[in-house]
Amino acid sequence: MRPRQVRPRRKGWDVLMNIHGKDMKIFAANSNRLLAKQIAEGLGLPVGKADVTTFSDGEISVSINESVRGSEVFVVQSTCAPVNDNLMELLIMIDAFKRASAARITAVIPYFGYARQDRKARARDPISAKLVADLISAAGADRVLTMDLHAPQIQGFFNIPVDHLMGAPVLARYFRQLMEEQPDDYVVVSPDLGSVTRARNFASRLGCPLAVVDKRRLRANVCEVMNLIGDVKGKKVLLVDDMIDTAGTLCNAAEAVVEKGGAETVIAAATHAVLSGSAIERLGKSVISQMVLLDTIPLPPEKRLDKFTILPVAPLFSEAIARIYDDRPVSAIFS
Repeated sequence: MRPRQVRPRRKGWDVLMNIHGKDMKIFAANSNRLLAKQIAEGLGLPVGKADVTTFSDGEISVSINESVRGSEVFVVQSTCAPVNDNLMELLIMIDAFKRASAARITAVIPYFGYARQDRKARARDPISAKLVADLISAAGADRVLTMDLHAPQIQGFFNIPVDHLMGAPVLARYFRQLMEEQPDDYVVVSPDLGSVTRARNFASRLGCPLAVVDKRRLRANVCEVMNLIGDVKGKKVLLVDDMIDTAGTLCNAAEAVVEKGGAETVIAAATHAVLSGSAIERLGKSVISQMVLLDTIPLPPEKRLDKFTILPVAPLFSEAIARIYDDRPVSAIFS
């Protein structure tokens, strides 16, 4: 039997012991290299040597420049815009590691694209989230680590284990400091009925009351606010959602709590900053005074506003990866 390997952990964490006798390696494709570097640093490791480029015709080329035989490999890649390019990079990297005899491959996907296509809304609609799950499994991934899936049941689309992290503890920690032990001055608001469960859990973490904006969607990416359920008059509102895409829902909800509900101020929070279309323009003109986001998706300078606050998720992913590597429960992170 091979002896266990012991590696000192950084930042005061416990000793890292690999009961399988394999070494850990962190690799990154192109979507979020900074996050991958921060995750690796949290584990006291360098980012693995790999080149992900494209040929002149647009095909993706992957070169793994170090041995991974018998290693436990973690591939960090958010499938954000350009979604299809980033997804293909992830699939091809997984295939490369599988063919290079990696012992176990975990796809670390901080933002899982196609998650909103999780059901048939109309006749003859695809269920693209299931297709992507099948592609990741077929490529050779043994496990998936992700954060705040748009619909938690997407975990069941995979035929491999899925560890589902939550952004709420990171956001809640920030807002507890902001509230300065005055939770009665704040109300957590769900921007639509679909986010009520998420907002309720977030309100419970902060000890705040809950309100809901009821809206009717007229067509794709266009919605009309109909009603406000709950009392926000004179309160500081915390609008909470899992992602911000075009920001239409969020900005309409913010306007409703101010104009219809009489809220004093509006702060918005979300895990994934998709920010497509005219989202930046909408947020810049909105009544939202502060926008708190996690860095699961990289934000280029042209998409950053003064009202944005970006919180890091690397420590959470580093801890989750260390637990997966040690075969310890990831759920203990949230208890």
